[in-house]
Amino acid sequence: MTTKLVQTLAPDLGYFDLNFLQFPGVIATAVLRGADGIALIDPGPSSTLASLRAALASAGAGIGDIRSILLTHIHLDHGGATGTLVRENPAIEVYVHERGAPHLSSPERLLSSASRLYGADMDRLWGRFEPVPSGSLRPLAGGETIRVSGRTLEVAYTPGHASHHVSYLDRETRIAFVGDTAGIRRRDGFLVPPTPPPDIELATWRESVARLRGWRPSALFVTHYGPSEAPDAHFDEFLFRLDQAADWARQSLARDEPDEARSKWFEDRMRAELRRAVPDADMASYEAAGRLDLSWLGLARYWRKAAERAASAPSA
Repeated sequence: MTTKLVQTLAPDLGYFDLNFLQFPGVIATAVLRGADGIALIDPGPSSTLASLRAALASAGAGIGDIRSILLTHIHLDHGGATGTLVRENPAIEVYVHERGAPHLSSPERLLSSASRLYGADMDRLWGRFEPVPSGSLRPLAGGETIRVSGRTLEVAYTPGHASHHVSYLDRETRIAFVGDTAGIRRRDGFLVPPTPPPDIELATWRESVARLRGWRPSALFVTHYGPSEAPDAHFDEFLFRLDQAADWARQSLARDEPDEARSKWFEDRMRAELRRAVPDADMASYEAAGRLDLSWLGLARYWRKAAERAASAPSA
């Protein structure tokens, strides 16, 4: 008898664990099931396709049953498998923000940027990235209402983590699928802000959180990892952690030492916070969801850009 791998959120709405790098609770894919087929929110990277296939099979479905893929954004841990799935099932429609759509059909810049961050680990982490045919793309701006797999979803533009980030609200359950906009929150409840380069914008991110609060969701669903049932408390904690990480990155840049040492200073403080709340055995899982050295890079870039803007601003 096949073990059912899909966890239930509501009737015909669930999620499953992609077991990224053999870690449980790092990447979650949401699955919406209707009479006309299945929709997936953030199908993950190609390196976890075996887990995706197994989860679908446990629910009596397969790649051929997928009708829609909804991406919160195009980072490889969220959408890297999309082109492979569309190649196998050309009937799939891919919803993605309009800024991200061109990079799915012509991924050279996306892959070049990722390669600078992950180097020789690209294939091990993410697997093969196949382009998505432009005819399969359904670009979003935010503000739309879409109908997929028998469910009505509202779309909001939610940049800050990425300039091409959107979130989805299921009108029936009021569950908001928020990608990385509400941070990394594994089963122990501790929150870590993922802040990799190149798009981190703190003020914009806070505006996106306010936009999501305006939905008055019943629960949040975060890709890393799963449901969070107290949205206001979650957002309060997330904003505190985002400000804390941003301040530590700003302090690190004031230190008279090379960037490698500045990053280590930042990482040490982030890990100390994690250790107060998370068992040592789970530390690696958090870093699989969001590497701390990359978080420093994203915030350092943000502060340096802010300093350049201030230096070039005309004097009063």
